[in-house]
Amino acid sequence: MSGGQEHLLGVKNLSVDFTQGGKVTHAVKGVSFHINRGETLALVGESGSGKSVSALSILRLLPYPPASHPTGEILFKGEELLHAPERKLRQVRGGDIAMIFQEPMTSLNPLHTVEKQIGEILEVHRGLTGEAARARIIDLLGKVGIHEPEKRLKSYPHQLSGGQRQRVMIAMALANEPDLLIADEPTTALDVTVQAQILQLLKRLQREQNMAMLLITHDLTIVRRIANRVAVMQKGEIVEQNRTEDLFANPRHPYTQMLLNSEPKGDPPPPDERAPVIMEADNLKVWFPIKRGFLRRTVGHVKAVNGVSVKIRQGQTLGVVGESGSGKTTLGLALLRLISSDGPIVFMGKHIEDYDAKAMRPLRRDMQIVFQDPFGSLSPRMSIRQIVEEGLRIQSPEMTWQERAALVAKTLEEVGMDPAAMERYPHEFSGGQRQRIAIARAMVLHPRFVVLDEPTSALDLSVQAQIVDLLRDLQKRHDLAYMFISHDLRVVKALASELLVMRLGEVVEAGPAARIFASPQKPYTRALLKAAFDVEADDEIVGD
Repeated sequence: MSGGQEHLLGVKNLSVDFTQGGKVTHAVKGVSFHINRGETLALVGESGSGKSVSALSILRLLPYPPASHPTGEILFKGEELLHAPERKLRQVRGGDIAMIFQEPMTSLNPLHTVEKQIGEILEVHRGLTGEAARARIIDLLGKVGIHEPEKRLKSYPHQLSGGQRQRVMIAMALANEPDLLIADEPTTALDVTVQAQILQLLKRLQREQNMAMLLITHDLTIVRRIANRVAVMQKGEIVEQNRTEDLFANPRHPYTQMLLNSEPKGDPPPPDERAPVIMEADNLKVWFPIKRGFLRRTVGHVKAVNGVSVKIRQGQTLGVVGESGSGKTTLGLALLRLISSDGPIVFMGKHIEDYDAKAMRPLRRDMQIVFQDPFGSLSPRMSIRQIVEEGLRIQSPEMTWQERAALVAKTLEEVGMDPAAMERYPHEFSGGQRQRIAIARAMVLHPRFVVLDEPTSALDLSVQAQIVDLLRDLQKRHDLAYMFISHDLRVVKALASELLVMRLGEVVEAGPAARIFASPQKPYTRALLKAAFDVEADDEIVGD
């Protein structure tokens, strides 16, 4: 810092080891970085690079043991924290240094109201109780953009939206006006517009309070918007540090170059009106009844999908975008006849809207789904071979064991997996490998139509790009029709021929994807695209 002033936070030669069963894992290896007052440092890298472990070490929040620090020094305002007594750390945690976690639903106590959770922090660090605490909580909730904060005091976390929960987490973190805020993937689980709102909010609060921020993320778009400097981590080491604009303009390390080049590339197949229609629905409705009273009478309906029409052609991809709760996944499940719906559904020339489970079974070979979370959708008790061949056992009972094993091996190879690993189990693979296995399970039956429900949202950027390339390659090779559901418009842009923009169960805008991306007609579509693609998002999006 200029003038010989000390840094607000200085991390020097920090190492973190985890010891379990006599085996030592070197998670962080000699990491050094600093943050000045009012500055944002972004710590970027893929899953397992050591970002969160380094950040948690600052507040000594790792489990000790198995965690240990063979080397390192952490200086905050000139005081050493790595070996400070617990009493000192309790003063720093939530007071001088606060932290926002990635998933607010798991970080907030489900049994306590918003008022109680923020009030606890004020009481511990400031001795505020009663009306004084209540007034401060209302002020904080107002500052983080929650409308009518007085009405939210008695709310529990499950009664709030994802964006509102993250705002409550920020209010808790800022309750004692910390000097340093550690934000660990604060927007990963949020819709693109809510993400833009939260980033704007953090920037504004940072300016107002001259607060320093350590931002942990794998999203380089966010880094470009909010960070002054960037430190890139790979396999527990910082491989490059620089000012944000310099790092983006001139990345030196091969890993940084790979990260910056890992956005999904290539163009989707152009719309082809002559291609045969594989899946079609007209004025489709999925309404869920709202029942109340002792007799559970229906008093209304949640219109999850309300009058949606789609046409998906062979070799083409329909991208379905919108925020959480817009009805994207419900639409996909309805087309596959996995939930009840009203309105005609035509699959490969057959009206299937009235088919029951037994009538649908022969068609299941031709229609498949790949889910968002491969770890949740793959049975932990089944080997990869058993998972991929399960559909073959049902749909092709005449196949011998050897024939099934050969087809499983061929399909795994097609999705970029080593067939030699087919006797291993899901927990032995990375997130990207598990998603390849989930895709293999769908592709082994050689379907005609595949619903892809957020298949890349849980993956690192470089792995996302690989999965997009894989899906495009499989589509070209097998002439597949895809319905690609996502709130990540960058991935959709690389895959979708046609686009359907949904909001609150209804279609806002539909048409060729290239035209909508180039010239969106509706304000909601423009807001989505602005939030996804603008390096500097406008304040017009802010507001819950």
